[in-house]
Amino acid sequence: METKKIEIPVMADLFARGEKPEYLFWVGCAGAFDDRYKKVTRAFAKILTHLNISYAVLGKEESCTGDPARRAGNEMLYQMQALQNIAILNGYEVKKIITICPHCFNIFKNEYTDLGGNYEVINYIQFLDKYIENGSIKLDATMLGNTRITYHDPCYLGRGNDIYAEPRSILKKLTTDFVELERNKSFSYCCGAGGAQMFKEAEPGKKEVFIERTEEVLRSDAKIVATACPFCMTMLTDGLKYKNKEDVKNFDIAELIVQVLDL
Repeated sequence: METKKIEIPVMADLFARGEKPEYLFWVGCAGAFDDRYKKVTRAFAKILTHLNISYAVLGKEESCTGDPARRAGNEMLYQMQALQNIAILNGYEVKKIITICPHCFNIFKNEYTDLGGNYEVINYIQFLDKYIENGSIKLDATMLGNTRITYHDPCYLGRGNDIYAEPRSILKKLTTDFVELERNKSFSYCCGAGGAQMFKEAEPGKKEVFIERTEEVLRSDAKIVATACPFCMTMLTDGLKYKNKEDVKNFDIAELIVQVLDL
């Protein structure tokens, strides 16, 4: 299928023309550099364009939020990165930020405020749910039919920020067969990558966390496990490969919306 090209507005270009978009779309490290998660970035950008949303990205001016550095204990590096980002954001008079990574969302919303970074921070799942509920994005459960879909709660969306209802509301509008994993919502099980665990070797133990979670996914008999976090996507995709389960797919919620709307 031919990939539909869209133009992504860059903040510096708009600012030079005297334009100020309503939203900054914060792409994040995974969205910019990880080949798998680039597809999620493209999917969400297509939805923003479809909705005619006033937005821009920072492009080459975007840096890491500093979340992995802080979780790994390097507070000085975190503050250096955060203060640099705040200077850039304030320079462009950014008021609203949309993120596709729960880790970026959490640190902007709950931790940048301590350093003077005060913004309205919106997770893309909440954003999508809003436009589905108001009818701007039209979905119905016949789009994926009776394809069984389950959902893995990212720690920084669920337990961290109490975002449980919106992803489920969206998925139930895509399929007639949505099932919960054994551990879900506030009792959900981590993918094994958070807290900078993604960037270090596994510690001694009987079983790796991502294998434990993948086995729960497989017991649900779902054909699609939906995710809303780049770390979760990496770990569950690896888990499915490890288990040789090519018939079970891992898609981000934004990707599923783009698929059914053929954007």
